[in-house]
Amino acid sequence: MTEHRDYLGAKMGMWIFLFTEILLFGGLFVLYSVTLGRYPTEFHEASKLLDVTMGTTNTMVLITSSLFAALSVVGLRKGSRKVAKTCIFLTLTLACCFLVIKYFEWSHKIHAGIYPGGGTLTQWEPGKQAFFSLYYTMTGLHGLHVILGMGVFLWVWTRIAVGTCTPEHFVALENAGLYWHLVDLIWIYLFPLYYLIT
Repeated sequence: MTEHRDYLGAKMGMWIFLFTEILLFGGLFVLYSVTLGRYPTEFHEASKLLDVTMGTTNTMVLITSSLFAALSVVGLRKGSRKVAKTCIFLTLTLACCFLVIKYFEWSHKIHAGIYPGGGTLTQWEPGKQAFFSLYYTMTGLHGLHVILGMGVFLWVWTRIAVGTCTPEHFVALENAGLYWHLVDLIWIYLFPLYYLIT
């Protein structure tokens, strides 16, 4: 029995899914812009409390992971399952690095009571509270997308290993790469909005 494969349908479905993701984060970016317009001074002051070094490191980590995601597609299309799997492994490793750095960054803030409902944050001006509410919402949602992307890449890695994702039928890996590039792109917008607005 021949497995049905619909390359065009799979690609179209992925682009529609990515469009809904853009709408989701686009709405949050609009909310951020409106709130920034209301509390510009407080946003600038709150931004100084974020660790630019950690944010910059995470930006470089995600950009590099995106490169390996692209190289995994190139490797598989050229017939090298080993290169594809190695590049996926490196993408996953860098994704873990991103989450670990984000964990330490969040932990430091939460430990200091700087989180929605936290003892320190509730005593600050409404503008700073709004800044950190948006910060945790948007970076947290982005972090969930990173975890989802890791799951997708892990699934694709197993498909390559068992031979169902091949140089002739690589749409699963290509779609995973597209999703990962969007996750990367969203962070590239989040980074200056939260870390560099000072």
